[in-house]
Amino acid sequence: MHKVFISFHHANDQYYKEQLLFFNNLYDIFLDHSVDTGDIDDDLDDSTIREIIRDEYLQDSTVTILLVGTETRNRKHVDWEIYSSMYDGRVNKKSGILVVNLPIVNCTNHIAVHLGEKERVYPDITNWKSIDNRTECDSLFPYMPPRIIDNLLKKDAKVSVVDWNRIMSDPDTLSFLIDATYNDRVSCNYDLSRPMRRANS
Repeated sequence: MHKVFISFHHANDQYYKEQLLFFNNLYDIFLDHSVDTGDIDDDLDDSTIREIIRDEYLQDSTVTILLVGTETRNRKHVDWEIYSSMYDGRVNKKSGILVVNLPIVNCTNHIAVHLGEKERVYPDITNWKSIDNRTECDSLFPYMPPRIIDNLLKKDAKVSVVDWNRIMSDPDTLSFLIDATYNDRVSCNYDLSRPMRRANS
């Protein structure tokens, strides 16, 4: 099993993280290495929180699952977690990233980038088209964090986007996606040019 960090908006989307962990407990799909509410003191300064997230939680994980809700894109800690997952440092190596649209965003659009993903996860879809520009990408994924949009437009970043209902209806689908994300993580060439978010909005 792979070590997974779950990134999400704690105040809004804790329910979905708990549902995902309950699903995981039933089927033993991954090892959870994410931050829980109260694990990190909110009174610490931003740089200390960033350091704790990077060095204590992301250090041992190899896959980051990003749960996208209605306010996820505006949270600074989520942006730091995404950045830290993408950053290939001397100690903490980059992770693969799997994005999951939650039901509350009412977005069932998806992106499949891994070998065999279209056939395995989306056997019902035969008509695929590429996304060529940011306007189109923003329109298809209105709640997506900007740093993820940057990388959805970068062909060698290898970030997949899946709908919550697809992974929660079949443990084998989630297992396949985590495996594929893990296997492609080393060859991911992420776009890290965007400055890190300094405040929530």
